[in-house]
Amino acid sequence: MDRPRLIIPDSMSRRRALGLGAAAAAALTLPGCSRGRRDEPAPAAPATLATGNKGGVYDQFGTGLASLVGEVTGMMLTPVASLGSIDNLKKVASGRHDVGFTTSDSAYAAYEGVGAFASGALRFTSLGRTYDNYVHVVVPMASKVKTLQDLKNKIVSVGPEGSGTKLVADMILDTAKLDDRRSVGDTVLKRMLSLDAAVAALKAQSDKPGTGIDAMIWSGGLPTDPIKKLQKSIGFRLVDIAETAETIALKQFGGYIVSSIPPKTYDLASAVATLTIPNYLIARPNLSDSWAWWIVNTLFRRQKDLIGNPADPEHYHPEASALDPRSAIATMPVPLHQAAERWYRANHI
Repeated sequence: MDRPRLIIPDSMSRRRALGLGAAAAAALTLPGCSRGRRDEPAPAAPATLATGNKGGVYDQFGTGLASLVGEVTGMMLTPVASLGSIDNLKKVASGRHDVGFTTSDSAYAAYEGVGAFASGALRFTSLGRTYDNYVHVVVPMASKVKTLQDLKNKIVSVGPEGSGTKLVADMILDTAKLDDRRSVGDTVLKRMLSLDAAVAALKAQSDKPGTGIDAMIWSGGLPTDPIKKLQKSIGFRLVDIAETAETIALKQFGGYIVSSIPPKTYDLASAVATLTIPNYLIARPNLSDSWAWWIVNTLFRRQKDLIGNPADPEHYHPEASALDPRSAIATMPVPLHQAAERWYRANHI
């Protein structure tokens, strides 16, 4: 896999970016507890984990994590499907759910009270950075669409309302001057579909033109299984968005990285340039120390089990291999939960 390139945006000075990173590292290398606490009590009550669209990586990763946490604590952590990042942020901050996944750009907007959260900032904490999402712009193999500009006047799924996919899809289309607020004919026709619905609509269009969608934009880990399965049914290509991705990474703050999707991920002809967004595991501010500590401990102590066995697809996802406690602490501007911070300190991170 190509190494992602971190680009410091215009809206955030290089000095400030480096300062934030240094501060985070310093905060977690202070003298203190040198060993992990083995006497951490088990959680006293069940909890819920907001995941994402059925079949997506949030769903798979979250289901696996919840199962392992329940196994080691003896207390149930229930995974709950959701619309995605923005939905999860609102539900976790309100206390409706205890823990959830979100993208770094959604978390930034929510914590700072900008963009989709301009009506009011939310308060929540972080348990750590997990893995990265990759933007997929998917078109059928037979499609004439080669670039983003070829999507003019096409029907495109941008993910469901309340998802991190829709946030980044809207940004991509706006940057490419294809958002549907512009003149008719120079825009895309947006459809807000879930992952499964978008895949089904792409198949329908391939089978019978005029009955589905022309393309789908999705932000997810590698591979996203419902998309991967399309290769065996209708066949698909991914659209290169290098220029737009670089513009966004330079202009916007949200952790955006210019990267590429390796050809082996989906049996592609070559690597495809795209935009990458880190994911955070967030928690309500008053989540018990026991829950926070055990979830973080399970993430890293049971990482191999979380990756699972490739021969058992229902209990396997390779994105768990991306977990690294050294990068997990970098969730600015969202603060680490105090028990998560204690775990990282105790393990010399």
